[in-house]
Amino acid sequence: MNRPYAEVIGDPIAHSKSPLIHNFWAQKLGLDVDYRATLVTTTGLGDYIAARRSDPLWRGCNVTKPHKVAMLDHVEDPGNIRGSIGAMNTVARNESGLLFGTNTDVGGFYLPIADIALEGASAIVIGAGGAARAVLFALARSGIGDVTLLSRNPLAGAGLLAHFGIKGSVKPMTAALPTTAALLVNTTPLGMTGHDPLLIDLDPLDGDTLVYDLVYAPLETKLVKAAQARGLDAIGGLEMLIGQARIAFELFFDAEPPQDCDDELRALLTQ
Repeated sequence: MNRPYAEVIGDPIAHSKSPLIHNFWAQKLGLDVDYRATLVTTTGLGDYIAARRSDPLWRGCNVTKPHKVAMLDHVEDPGNIRGSIGAMNTVARNESGLLFGTNTDVGGFYLPIADIALEGASAIVIGAGGAARAVLFALARSGIGDVTLLSRNPLAGAGLLAHFGIKGSVKPMTAALPTTAALLVNTTPLGMTGHDPLLIDLDPLDGDTLVYDLVYAPLETKLVKAAQARGLDAIGGLEMLIGQARIAFELFFDAEPPQDCDDELRALLTQ
């Protein structure tokens, strides 16, 4: 195959819908490029980057679990992602051919909630991994008042709140939720196909909380269904997935994704 390509890497990776999204846009634009999913283990990340660095057809990759933090050690960091978000989800080439990392998760996460008044409000964030870093960065920029962070690792959770200058508290995953919160975000893979379920009771929440699950496989998670059953507004991970993919696609292929076929894409993704 002698055409430019990009890919999404992670472990596991078979569930990823990124190839469908990027190849859909490429076909709509008439681009002779390819986008694929590639399994890369933790121990194989260094060799993977070394091999792709020398491949002139490779345009970059999206990065998912468990490589978002580890990728910081393998590519250039011109935007100081290490010192700000602390996790990379996208790698691309610059005009000189050097590989650099960035984070498109922040924009992808924030787009569906851009019109929600979060300044001074309370939020609940589940998880303290790479996706949580992007979420907390976005919440800090939005002026969030305080965050209740549910994490299996209290030290990691406290470190994240301090890193982003967010007031709040860290509680175990089994802790009861606070009554009042403008937003609840699940940043963990819990509830994803092939993973353990997310065991959380939404009953303590009042009726004004927006529930946002970053998991997109299945497209309608148990958390989203539970929120809707409670009469709460809910957003699934598909919105963030498409949003961050738009930014990455332009980095990889120097072309803006089409704007007039979102309904067709969403229908394809939900089949």
